[in-house]
Amino acid sequence: MMYRFLVIVEQTDGNYSAYSPDLPGCVATGATREEAEERMHEAIELHIAGLREDGLPIPPSRSSAIYVAVSRG
Repeated sequence: MMYRFLVIVEQTDGNYSAYSPDLPGCVATGATREEAEERMHEAIELHIAGLREDGLPIPPSRSSAIYVAVSRG
């Protein structure tokens, strides 16, 4: 079965952090954006495996994201 989750990647002071609003507590960091994304992919796989092992349901993906353009006016 394939799951799809929104992942937010944020640049912080000196690295990148990533999290999924649909998977509380599932986070990752990396020195680069690519590294944070790769680690988050691994973190989600481990998170889902842990939920299954504990007999807990996999939460549905309910989050989405948009960009909003505004004038500097």
